Amino acid sequence: MLDKTGIAKRIAQELQDGWYVNLGIGIPTLIANYVPEGIEVEFQSENGILGMGPFPYDGEEDADMINAGKQTVTLQPGATLFDSATSFAMIRGQHIQLTVLGAMEVSENGDIANWKIPGKMVKGMGGAMDLVASAENIIVAMMHTNKRGKSKLLKNCTLPLTGVRCVKRIVTNMAVLDVTPEGFKLIERAPGVSVADIQNATEGKLIVEGEVPEMVL
Repeated sequence: MLDKTGIAKRIAQELQDGWYVNLGIGIPTLIANYVPEGIEVEFQSENGILGMGPFPYDGEEDADMINAGKQTVTLQPGATLFDSATSFAMIRGQHIQLTVLGAMEVSENGDIANWKIPGKMVKGMGGAMDLVASAENIIVAMMHTNKRGKSKLLKNCTLPLTGVRCVKRIVTNMAVLDVTPEGFKLIERAPGVSVADIQNATEGKLIVEGEVPEMVL
């Protein structure tokens, strides 16, 4: 089974040379640390960064250089800084090839809930609704179950939706799954995780075809 770093490493394998990529708050921010050798990717942060790099080493942080989650980050050579209006023009104009978001729930038809738990204080919805409305390629990075062991991959989301029928692929601590018209299609298993384990942890419809390979990280 993967930890958060393992999820980020697996999603990093999805990156392609020359892509512009937006990383959401949480697990997705770790992806910038694991870009495969031989490719160049421009990471965009909706608070106004293009060319965001990995997290800084201890003692090298710049408190003014933060991502959308208010974590200190570094800049790659040639990076640019701009206002959030320009940033969201990039997003709404569909100039981002991949968006990676965390989620509290994903439904079998690709709905995502990741911005609010009713009754709990939130600072705002952030940029997630713009991202899911504009992006054509959305990968979700999440834990397969919640702290109580209940599935987060559901037949229908129970929390307020961020977007409808927008998620393409999900990478959890247990599996890689694609969202299809028939349900969650199992693509890969995490090391040490069986198909039966994934079936037991998935409330929504799970499609298993043939031998499911184990992830290679």
